[in-house]
Amino acid sequence: MSPTDSPAGSADRPLLFLDVDGTLLPFGTPPDAAAPRPAVPLPPGSNPLLSRIDPRHGPRLAALPCDLVWATTWMGEANEVISPLLGLPALPVVDWPDPSGQEGPLHWKTPGLVGWAAGRPFVWVDDEITGADRAWVAAHHRGRALPHRVDPRRGLTEADVAVIAGWLAEL
Repeated sequence: MSPTDSPAGSADRPLLFLDVDGTLLPFGTPPDAAAPRPAVPLPPGSNPLLSRIDPRHGPRLAALPCDLVWATTWMGEANEVISPLLGLPALPVVDWPDPSGQEGPLHWKTPGLVGWAAGRPFVWVDDEITGADRAWVAAHHRGRALPHRVDPRRGLTEADVAVIAGWLAEL
């Protein structure tokens, strides 16, 4: 799905590209694991990391003044598995181009996200963003962008959401 045929909303609204692994599904113990949070009912045989998802992220993300888009190797499965756990509707999904031939420190997602955004302001939330990605986005994207790296051991936190909300408020 491309930005021109997506249900991502108005071309005037910024996009928020969401990764899953290491972002919504932390690889370590989330910082607020000791704090009570709603249990997530999981089907038998599901990915064991799904128990680490924080269902409160759904309302936090949905409240942001932007259009949410899956930017994950989960592809459409994010709508089948992750969206229901977060209470989100089905979201547009970035269809990744073949990353073959790409070398160097640039993340393979970076050119595809800039292309998908097509000049719209965007936030990219991922655990693998580096300075090379930030530089590439700055040089190749004609709109405003916030490539925001989260700690994969902790995943997305309330502090990350606050940074994103602050950035969006400045647009």
